[in-house]
Amino acid sequence: MTRATEGTSAAAVGTPPVVNAANALTVLRLALVPVFVALVVASGMTHAGWRIVACLTFAFASVTDLADGWIARRFALVTAFGKVADPIADKALTGTALVLLSWYDQIPWWVTAVILARESGVTLMRFWVIRYGVIAASRGGKLKTALQILAIVWYLWPVPAALGWFGPWILGAAVLATVVTGLDYALRALRLRGSTAQRS
Repeated sequence: MTRATEGTSAAAVGTPPVVNAANALTVLRLALVPVFVALVVASGMTHAGWRIVACLTFAFASVTDLADGWIARRFALVTAFGKVADPIADKALTGTALVLLSWYDQIPWWVTAVILARESGVTLMRFWVIRYGVIAASRGGKLKTALQILAIVWYLWPVPAALGWFGPWILGAAVLATVVTGLDYALRALRLRGSTAQRS
């Protein structure tokens, strides 16, 4: 093998194709958003069967978020498309679920507003600091995501009335984690910008 060929192979290995398993899962998650909306609307949040199907669809779509990230890191399939599309797919799925739950009076609108404001703010901050570096997801951020998913699943599922008291506790924990991790992200973004400016 010539050096030129070796260089070409190295470049090929270093630049993963856009069409790969991780990105396919991200696109699938985006495609499931309108399906999820249709199922929730069909249920009217009153038909237990449709609510269960909608809940399982949301849960499956959420699992693809874990899977595509693991596949991308494990097999070096991280692409520019994935970096942009993955958070968009996450926010589209979670945001849509929250809006629907508020629309059907399952959760308060202020909860949806707080969570969406935090997620939008963090997205804007990512673009604000992207030229200076990438802020890795913290354990708190992962906990926040898990609590949000758990809360949404809880309110989508036709939970027996006797267990209804537990939902607000999960939702409250999700809101608290959302606010705290949002503030933490803002502080880390400011530190990153500040340290970069000092080095310059």
